[in-house]
Order: sequence, then C-alpha cells, then structure tokens
Amino acid sequence: MGIRDIIEGKKQWRAHMARVKALPPDYQIVYKEIQRYIFKVGPVDLLDGTLLTGIVDFFEEGVAAGKGVLQLIGTDVAAFCDGLLKDTRTYADVYQESISGKSQK
Repeated sequence: MGIRDIIEGKKQWRAHMARVKALPPDYQIVYKEIQRYIFKVGPVDLLDGTLLTGIVDFFEEGVAAGKGVLQLIGTDVAAFCDGLLKDTRTYADVYQESISGKSQK
C-alpha cells in the first residue's frame, strides 16, 4: 500500500463519515453502535467490502421514507449486525481455525 492509497483511503473515509454526520441524530447513534460492533467482530473483508457504505445507503433510504431507525433495524442492534455478518468470515473464525488446525477459505 503506497502513500497515494493511504491518502485516497482517508478521503473516502472522510466522505463516508460526512454522510453519516448528515443523518438524523438517532440514525447517527445507531450507526456508531453498528460500527463499533462490526469493528469488534472484525469481518476479514471489511476494508475490501461495501458493508459500512451499504448501511449508510440503507439509512439514507430510511430517512427519505420518513422511517425511524428502529423501524428499519429493530430494537436489537447486535442481532441486526449478526444478520449482516452471518455468512461473513471473521477474524474470530480465522483464529479458531488456526488453533484447531483447520483452514477454510
């Protein structure tokens, strides 16, 4: 990864966070909780994927439709995140595989 890639990544992240900050306060709070959960669980392809951008897109559509954030995701943020990540390989999976001697890709 070169310096240009790092700079471009920062630009993209700042643009992403600007979109989050444009959401209503309740959406921002839930987004930050989702982000915290996802960063803790650690999907392997998080940086390559569009998971967080897709969540912001979903939230922007909810705002445009006049729905509250809990109408979109339900009252259990962790369950919502688990549903998003159910078929995603996480670093916990990688660790479990390394200690059990298995390798699944």
